[in-house]
Amino acid sequence: MRGSAAVRVLVASRVRAGRARVRASWAFVLQASVAAGVAYAIGRYVFGHELPFFAPVSAWIALGFSRDRSVRRVAELAAGVAIGVAAGDLVVHVIGSGAWQMALVLFLSALLGRFLDAGPMLTTQAGVQAIVIVGLPSIPGAGPFSRWVDALIGGGVALAVALLTPTDPRRHPRRLARAAAEELAGVLQGVSRGLARRSGDDIGAALLTGRASQPALDEWRSAASSAAELARLAPAHRRHRPELERMVLTAVLLDRAMRNARVLARRARRTVADGHDAPALADALASTAGAVEELADALGTGAPPRAARERLLTVAASLDPHALAPGDWQVQSLVLLLRSLVVDLLEAADVPPAEARDALPEL
Repeated sequence: MRGSAAVRVLVASRVRAGRARVRASWAFVLQASVAAGVAYAIGRYVFGHELPFFAPVSAWIALGFSRDRSVRRVAELAAGVAIGVAAGDLVVHVIGSGAWQMALVLFLSALLGRFLDAGPMLTTQAGVQAIVIVGLPSIPGAGPFSRWVDALIGGGVALAVALLTPTDPRRHPRRLARAAAEELAGVLQGVSRGLARRSGDDIGAALLTGRASQPALDEWRSAASSAAELARLAPAHRRHRPELERMVLTAVLLDRAMRNARVLARRARRTVADGHDAPALADALASTAGAVEELADALGTGAPPRAARERLLTVAASLDPHALAPGDWQVQSLVLLLRSLVVDLLEAADVPPAEARDALPEL
């Protein structure tokens, strides 16, 4: 396909992914922004600090735009900031600032962070904030530990937000799951349309969409893994653990299906260029795309994927390469690729692996 058309397809895919990220994060960004403003106001007007820089810094770092706002995680980040600021303030007021003081405070704050917690977040934030404190000039007229107090203020505000705004850890992975599955459905529909019209450009556009959608799949898998880890650690969310752990597996299966779809698209474009006709395969792909859309609805709501499963079983039973493309080995090879893809989708729709394979006609 032409370069300008390829750019349009890539831009459209990126815009869809960007919109999905904004829809998923805007409320959390707003909460963290308000928390930073509140922390600054407390430091400025309640404690009388002229420049309470580290109050909003601590609040933003502890909350940010992340959906993982477990009390443990927020506390780790807030504590890391407070430790780094305290160590930096202590060193600056006792022995001054300079290159060796920078190395010393980083060494001490990192060791303290490792002593207090096994995770990397606390230690990383302790080191970074210690560097900032030693590197920045002292605020004229400020007390010896005013910046540390500001860090505590920001951390306290962040903890209050985390405690007062509990979130369902399934919500974000579900939203990402729906978006990723819809991208896969769009790719399959594009390949189906290209085969039906014998249009290499349509298939090329579907291939570009499949390539551009990989970040969405990666983000879903990462979010599902993080949410499953949170459900293992947080007693309030343990009841969600089975769904989230299942979603991690589903993300892997749909990632595999998308990779198969890209291979199928590349082969299909060559098949169309060689003049082959595959109307039956186009119909099978359209049915598969419809089943994936139903799977996307189920993943997005947490409902059992019964409709998608039944439709996929019907598609699987029809994927006999000799019946769909008698005597045409190139189209038959595409059917074989679709068989593998449908097995992955059946497993994503809660069909056991052995049953998914048995749903296919024998070769």
